[in-house]
Amino acid sequence: MRARALMFQGTGSDVGKSLIVAGLARALVTRGLRVLPFKPQNMSNNAAVTEDGGEIGRAQALQARAARVSPSVHMNPVLLKPQSEVGAQIVVQGRVHGRATASEYQRLKPELMAAVQESFARLKREADIVLVEGAGSASEVNLRQNDIANMGFARAADVPVVLIGDIDRGGVIASLVGTKAVIEAEDAALIKGFLVNKFRGDPALFARGMKLIAAATEWQALGLIPFFAEARLLPAEDALALDSARSAKPEAKLKIAVPILPHIANFDDLDPLDAEPSVEIVRVGLGQALPGDADLVILPGSKATIADLAALRVAGFDIDIAAHVRRGGMVLGLCGGYQMLGRAIHDPDGIEGPAGTAAGLGLLEVETTLSGEKRLEKVAGDTFDGTPFSGYEMHMGVTHGPDCARPFASLADSSSEGAISADGSVSGTYIHGLFADDRQRAAWLQRFAPGGATIAYDALVEDTLDRLAAHLAANIDVDRLLTLAR
Repeated sequence: MRARALMFQGTGSDVGKSLIVAGLARALVTRGLRVLPFKPQNMSNNAAVTEDGGEIGRAQALQARAARVSPSVHMNPVLLKPQSEVGAQIVVQGRVHGRATASEYQRLKPELMAAVQESFARLKREADIVLVEGAGSASEVNLRQNDIANMGFARAADVPVVLIGDIDRGGVIASLVGTKAVIEAEDAALIKGFLVNKFRGDPALFARGMKLIAAATEWQALGLIPFFAEARLLPAEDALALDSARSAKPEAKLKIAVPILPHIANFDDLDPLDAEPSVEIVRVGLGQALPGDADLVILPGSKATIADLAALRVAGFDIDIAAHVRRGGMVLGLCGGYQMLGRAIHDPDGIEGPAGTAAGLGLLEVETTLSGEKRLEKVAGDTFDGTPFSGYEMHMGVTHGPDCARPFASLADSSSEGAISADGSVSGTYIHGLFADDRQRAAWLQRFAPGGATIAYDALVEDTLDRLAAHLAANIDVDRLLTLAR
C-alpha cells in the first residue's frame, strides 16, 4: 500500500515549518508509524552528509533523526547553496549539479521536477506517511510558474497542504488570509487547514482570531502552538537564527568570538558549544569588533570562501584576529575558515567566481587550491591531543603546506588532516560536527575552563525532540492531520 503524504507550507520563511515537521515525525513514530521527511527544494548553507554518500539540508537530517531513520539524499532532492547575492550551487539528489543565477535557476526548475518526483516516489514506497516541508512562502505567486517547492509540487503530486503562520512576528491573520487571496483557486483548494505557531500568552485571547481566519479562508483551524523556547537547542536551518537573542550566561568561563560572514555555512558546528552553560559564544556581525577578552576565535565554514575573506578584511576582522593572536589567544578555522587562515586560496577554474588567487590571513603555512570535486564523507579518528572524534567532511579544495606536517587530526584510514601553526596557537580542519562529539567538546573546554563539558549533546537533542513532539501533540489535532493526509 502506498504511503499517505501531507505537506506543510508557510506564510513566510522561519515560521517554524522545519521544527513542526520534526516534532510531528517524532510524535507519529511513537504511534508506531514509519515516517519519512521530504523537502523538494531547500535553500541553505547548513548541510549534512547522508548515509548514501550525498548531502541534504541540515533540517532534513534532523527530521530524519526525529523519525528515527537514516538520512537519505531523496529526503531533499534539490538543495540550493547560495554563493552570491544572485547565484547558488545546485545539488541534485546529493551531488553537485552545477551553478546558476536566480534567473537561470527559474528556467532549470522543470528539468529538476523529474528528480523531485522520483525521490518522492521512492520515499512513498518505504513509508506509512511522508511529511513534506515547503520552502519560503506559499504566497510567492511571482515564482509560481515552474514552482517545485510549494504549490507546484503539491499540485503535481496531489498532496494536501497545511499552512503555517507565525504570530510572533505579527500580522498572522493578514498573512494567512492574504495567502488565500493571492494564490490560484486550484492551489487554495489543496490547503485543508492551518496552524498558528509561536504564540505567547493566554490562548483564549486568540480564540476569536482562529475563528476569523477559518471563516475568511474556509480552512480548518488545526492548532494554536505556544512558543517552544527549547527550539534553540536544536540545529537551526536558516541563518536568520543567528540573529536571535540569547540568554546571558553569567557563569561562563570560556568566551568564543565568531565573526559572522555573509556566506556562513554549517554554523550548527557551534550549537553544542552554545548549549554548554560554561561557554559564551559572541556572534560578531560586520561593522562590529571582535571582543578583546575572547579566549578563542572560531572562523566557521563558508560557501563562498574568497568572497567572505574579502568581507572579513573590509570589516577589519583580519586586524582583530591578528591582535588576538598577539595577545596569546587561540584561533580555530573550520572548513572555509581553515582555508582563510592560510597564505593563499587559488581558484584556477573559477569555482567560486572569476579565476585567480586571493591572499589569505597568513596565520597558517598552508595554501588551498579549489577544485570541482567535492569531498563528502563521514570520518573518525583522533585529534592532535589523542582525543577520539567522529564527524564529517564536506568541502571543495585541497590544502597543502608546511603546517600540515603538524596535522590537526589522524583519521581512521591512517591519513592525516588539517594543520597547526608552529606555536600551536592557530589550528585548521575540514572536520564538521567536531563539537557534537562529547569527547572533543570536553577536551576543548578543559583547555580553557577546568571542568570540561557538562552536557551529553546527543541525549540533549533526543530529549528536546521528545519534548517538541509532546508539545505539538498537546496543541495540534494530530488525529485530524492523519485523516487529511492522502
